[in-house]
Amino acid sequence: MPAKLSEATGYGTLDVLIPSWELSLQAANKSPKTLRVYGDTARLFATFARDKLGVTEARKVTRETVETFMADQLARFKPTTASVRFRSLQQLWKWLVEEGEIERSPMATMKPPIVPEVPVPVVSDDDLKKLLKVCEGTTFEHKRDLAILRVMCEPGGTRLAEVAGLNLEDVDLADKTIVVVGKGRRPRSIVFGTKTAQALDRYLRLRPRHAQAASLGLWLGPKGKMTDSGIAQMIERRCVEAGIDKIHPHQLRHTAAHVWLADGGGEDAAMRLFGWKSRQMLSRYGASAADGRARDEARRRSLGDRL
Repeated sequence: MPAKLSEATGYGTLDVLIPSWELSLQAANKSPKTLRVYGDTARLFATFARDKLGVTEARKVTRETVETFMADQLARFKPTTASVRFRSLQQLWKWLVEEGEIERSPMATMKPPIVPEVPVPVVSDDDLKKLLKVCEGTTFEHKRDLAILRVMCEPGGTRLAEVAGLNLEDVDLADKTIVVVGKGRRPRSIVFGTKTAQALDRYLRLRPRHAQAASLGLWLGPKGKMTDSGIAQMIERRCVEAGIDKIHPHQLRHTAAHVWLADGGGEDAAMRLFGWKSRQMLSRYGASAADGRARDEARRRSLGDRL
């Protein structure tokens, strides 16, 4: 758009620039989740800046503008949510600088909000057994749900988006592996055991009879390939049937990591299996296992018992 156009056309406003940024993200082949998070955050900020502060043009956004927005986010949402939105806005300003729309990012010297480390609860073996037990029926849904849950409990703990994104071609029963596409569009192999292989085999033998069998998606619902939310709702429903507390899908991944590390699984292998690029993630996921080892060590070396 020519720079000579008047401001009345909206040139230079966030409302006009955000769609252009989203187009750039699409051209860079960013994941659908990234596109959604970045776009939603940018529009949320644009609305806040316009309605609360009277700021509509990108070049008029200052550090104070962003800080006011972040303070509002922290007052109304969890620090993790505010942190995600902070980092999303950083990418917006980075693009605006690269495109020559602004000279310097208003967030250049800002630091992200501190996110307190909150341990993710590990699901007990007893609860997992109860959850799997309620899926041991003969219906299509029983066989599908059992296969999904067993895949999510395997070493490498699939993320919700990863398990929902699986297609038929991603499963190799003979090799007992599944290829998932993780964050950053990075593929990795999940190795599964005999019980999971059996659950997958039973589901796949029944799948061709489903009304949506022509779909490429591995997991089928009434309307075709199951979505993230569909799988999350299934897990919640099965928890109710099992009479256990609600399990968030990510707890299954955390539990798989906890079991791997608690049983002495290698850290380098864990990073590859779980798709972690940073050892910081290894520390975060391994915290519960490390705490358990520390408690066991403390019991063995109790000074009180020696006195």
